[in-house]
Amino acid sequence: MVTAEPLIALKDIRKCYGGGDSPEIEVLRGLSLNIHAGEFVAIVGTSGSGKSTLMNMLGCLDRPSSGTYHFAGRDVAAMNSDELAWLRREAFGFVFQGYHLIPTGTAQENVEMPAVYAGMSVARRHERSAQLLERLGLGERMGHRPNQLSGGQQQRVSIARALMNGGRIILADEPTGALDSRSGQEVMALLRELSALGHTVILITHDRKVADQAQRVIEILDGQIVADSGPAVPPEGQQQLALNTDAHGASWLADLAEAGRAAWRVMWVNRFRTALTLLGIVIGVASVIVMLAVGLGARQRVVAQLGALGTNLIFLSSVGESSRIPGRSITLQDLEALENIPNITHILPNVTGNKVIRFGSVDTQTYVRGTGAALPVLQTWPVGKGTFFDERDDQQLASVAVLGAKVAKTLMPDIDNPVGQQILIDNTLFLVIGVMSEKGRLTGDRDDDDVVFVPFNTGGVRVFGQREPTYTVLAVHDLARITQTQEAIEAMLLKRHGIKDFATGNAAASIAAQAKTQDSMTVMLSLIAAVSLVVGGIGVMNVMLMTVRERTREIGIRMATGARQRDILRQFLTEAVLVSLVGGVVGVVAGLLIGGALIAWEVPLVFSVSGILGAFACALFTGLFFGFMPARQAARLDPVTALGSE
Repeated sequence: MVTAEPLIALKDIRKCYGGGDSPEIEVLRGLSLNIHAGEFVAIVGTSGSGKSTLMNMLGCLDRPSSGTYHFAGRDVAAMNSDELAWLRREAFGFVFQGYHLIPTGTAQENVEMPAVYAGMSVARRHERSAQLLERLGLGERMGHRPNQLSGGQQQRVSIARALMNGGRIILADEPTGALDSRSGQEVMALLRELSALGHTVILITHDRKVADQAQRVIEILDGQIVADSGPAVPPEGQQQLALNTDAHGASWLADLAEAGRAAWRVMWVNRFRTALTLLGIVIGVASVIVMLAVGLGARQRVVAQLGALGTNLIFLSSVGESSRIPGRSITLQDLEALENIPNITHILPNVTGNKVIRFGSVDTQTYVRGTGAALPVLQTWPVGKGTFFDERDDQQLASVAVLGAKVAKTLMPDIDNPVGQQILIDNTLFLVIGVMSEKGRLTGDRDDDDVVFVPFNTGGVRVFGQREPTYTVLAVHDLARITQTQEAIEAMLLKRHGIKDFATGNAAASIAAQAKTQDSMTVMLSLIAAVSLVVGGIGVMNVMLMTVRERTREIGIRMATGARQRDILRQFLTEAVLVSLVGGVVGVVAGLLIGGALIAWEVPLVFSVSGILGAFACALFTGLFFGFMPARQAARLDPVTALGSE
């Protein structure tokens, strides 16, 4: 009589499916069974007898509807999902009729899967998997994928996987059902050899000849045991399995590294689909980088253009308060009065308008500005050739002119130095005494280099026929008090005119306003670009959901070999993040290349390191956020349902 405590003890096990809207089907009906360590047991029955359901119950892939299951003296019903995963990983080794190998993995990678979830080091599991495959005659096939192996070879890979972590209990479900007779005999010989070495072997089969090769035969019919040849005496010295369900050898970093390697392998095998998935992330990241760079470049250009005018300047012009009150012009007497306001260092009146300029047979319409001799200093605009007119030229109404760089090229394309040449402004002859340096920018819709400067008084009398300025530029000494100075100017003019028929503005405020406007435009452009990143993230989620459906059986295989829910969650979440990571890197490179091309086309761009890092971080967050739901869905799959999927 056997007195040792059984390794597996089932009592009054029942399993029902359906219920509710569908009829309830009872597959196992009060089944009781004890199996001792070291036994070679065959459970035989016809199709639909409940033998496969019993195997799923024994291997902790499924739970009974009622009854008790004690493993090594411990109630399995009291174990949580991680503890059940430990049992599947450390105690059991599954050999399935359909082999259940992961198609994207090599023979060696399939064999090593239980060791990965057990936390075995890479070197150790490589060594052990190689030993097992050599032992099973597959030493030269370790790098082959399942579709490159015969049925018998795939089944031997499945047996090697079952032995990877020790496989003290081998659960073989119809291991010869899909094999030819020779391969089937080889598999049975392996199972007998494992039994002789002390492994507990539980064989599920419908073939009586296969079952007769076991030490003990249990016949099951309609969910009940109808015959049992009786338990064999456990081998002397056979040790019971000690449960330590908290054991997990690898650190979280090693687990993450392994998940990353597996994710990269899946991406590479499905590289075409991966490339399409990456596209949305790449476009999103590159768009954010380029749009931000364009916005910052435009901002810098506007600020530089306004800054070139001088930040310590106040601009004053005439304007009517309404259509019924036309207002009066700012007069020279007004400007003389403004000289008494503290902090004003210089007053530069200007009279302007468009005129036709002629030289020889060439004529062009351009902007003429009558101004003061201090313009090059106040507006930081040096003369390129010749000289600028002085105060004496202004007082004597001298007919001298200084050309802008563009006007000089238009009127005198073949003359290297226009100084000394004479031009006609309308019908008045002017001597060219200088050419301004090239600014290469626009003020509003006007090209700053398309201008002709003449003395203020000369312009007022001989060109425009008016002595009052069109607008005036006032320079201040203390930039910190520019706002107070502007308010003092407005107060004095309001007192003199009685109505506000003038407008004032300062360069510093204009720069700040333009910078703020450009910042708003940059944010808007970046947000528009970020939409494509979100769309890319949705694409990642859709692809991952499709991947979970396609790889449901793989998920079941991983769970059967000991993967915990968090292992499955980590695996699929790592795949989503890795896709976004690669997409982010490619997007950054693409954004920089596009930006470089735009710079070559003289588009003002300013790359922001924080913007690049931000776009890359957003790509990673996108993968994490949109990949979580598919990963969680995968982790929550039922092992039996997943294994049975097509």
